[in-house]
Amino acid sequence: MLVDSHCHLDRLDLSRFGNGLAGVLDAALGNGVTRLLSVATDLESWPALARMTEPYPQIALSVGVHPSEDGGRAPTVKELVALGRDRRVVAIGETGLDYYYGCDSAIRQQDWFRIHVAAARELGKPLIVHTRDARADTLRILEEEGAAEIGGVLHCFTEDWAMAERALELGFYISFSGIVTFKNAGQIQGVAQRMPAARLLVETDSPYLAPTPHRGKPNHPAWVRHVAEFVARLRGESLEQLAAKTTANYGRLFGIEVGVT
Repeated sequence: MLVDSHCHLDRLDLSRFGNGLAGVLDAALGNGVTRLLSVATDLESWPALARMTEPYPQIALSVGVHPSEDGGRAPTVKELVALGRDRRVVAIGETGLDYYYGCDSAIRQQDWFRIHVAAARELGKPLIVHTRDARADTLRILEEEGAAEIGGVLHCFTEDWAMAERALELGFYISFSGIVTFKNAGQIQGVAQRMPAARLLVETDSPYLAPTPHRGKPNHPAWVRHVAEFVARLRGESLEQLAAKTTANYGRLFGIEVGVT
């Protein structure tokens, strides 16, 4: 049993799956993927995401505004908390910092990040953190805002062991996407090998970042199996062993009963 701990179901091209989410879930189940977390990136599209996923109890949700989404409604603690009380919302985010295209919006991103941490602390729900080219500020804000009290996950991890180690000290999990399967991802692969089993997750971040052997194609949750198989080989484990560990971790972090034995 596998879990895709981070995907964006509302951004998939459903024409590939019979124009419905049921086709996506059937494809996932065919690869042993039984649970998914569909992660929000803005407030405007969240109601539609909630509606489209309502019939499917295997799908959990988050609520938040991606640091690069600056064209829509700004998050407030009040609104995030109100939306976060939905029974299917298990996390706040994705939030964080992304300086890849420069630091012009750094202050705005940092303010929004702090708002998300405050909402997560009020709700007692974990954070889903996106960080790119912003290592020092990401760790500083997590520390300053008391994020260790609720924990969370650094998703789609692309940093080094030093950052992973500090995140672990703050009580966070680390999730690996299809990037870990790329030939030039030696540093990330090294982190995946060293990760404590109890803090490890796998994801697709679909429809982005399709893993080898599908690199460059639109990604979807079924392909988290390729990520899991690759990480298992790195760690000298069987797919079954890694699947059991990552599924249990998912349940523990997000407070979901996953039925792992």
